[in-house]
Amino acid sequence: MDPNNKLAVLIDADNAQPSIVDALLAEIANYGVASVKRIYGDWTAPSLKGWKEVLLEHSIQPMQQFAYTKGKNATDSAMIIDAMDLLYSDAFDGFCIVSSDSDFTKLASRIRESGLLVYGFGEQKTPSPFVAACDKFIYTEVLRASTDDSQGLVKKSTNELKQDARLVSALRKAVDASSDESGWAQLGPVGSHVANQSSKFDPRNYGYEKLGELVKATKLFEIEERPIGNGRSKAVYVRAKKTVRRAKK
Repeated sequence: MDPNNKLAVLIDADNAQPSIVDALLAEIANYGVASVKRIYGDWTAPSLKGWKEVLLEHSIQPMQQFAYTKGKNATDSAMIIDAMDLLYSDAFDGFCIVSSDSDFTKLASRIRESGLLVYGFGEQKTPSPFVAACDKFIYTEVLRASTDDSQGLVKKSTNELKQDARLVSALRKAVDASSDESGWAQLGPVGSHVANQSSKFDPRNYGYEKLGELVKATKLFEIEERPIGNGRSKAVYVRAKKTVRRAKK
């Protein structure tokens, strides 16, 4: 992630909620600068009325697209055409596509073919092909929970984490691939390896803000902090716990 990356943020107003915008833009800031912020929809429709105040506050440009025919999503088409125009401008390092609609699967794939990053944002109902087509996909339920003081992230227990075979396998493979001869692996490369395995991997999906907290909660790994340089900062290392077998009598 490069905080200087120039990103084009494209929002499908029909498939996103104005309540997530604060958390959405804060999340996008972790990946780069939102150089362009556009949102697409039929702004004559009463269902989009709640967006007006949010757009003004965050300087998001509304793009009008009339629904000419029932059953046809003209908004998606307009958003895809604009995305391709922005892609060909060669002015961006990546795109943020905010929608739960599978219609953007091909768009995400096409942008990645051009060597640009694609960050997807949508609800957990988002079809898996669109999720997989992105470099990283963040579920908006996580963003909503992080801004809701009354609820917050719901942490999964150690037993629940251990029973998640896909999670355990991904963590073990990442630690193994990133480890030295002694089996220790620095947490940063481990996180990158897991993310490369699955675009939707995010510790917050399990109720933990950081990868280190999630790894610790599984109780399947040893964790060690080591000083860096002058000792003012530390690096976190992890290693799979050895399975202790009882000797037969």
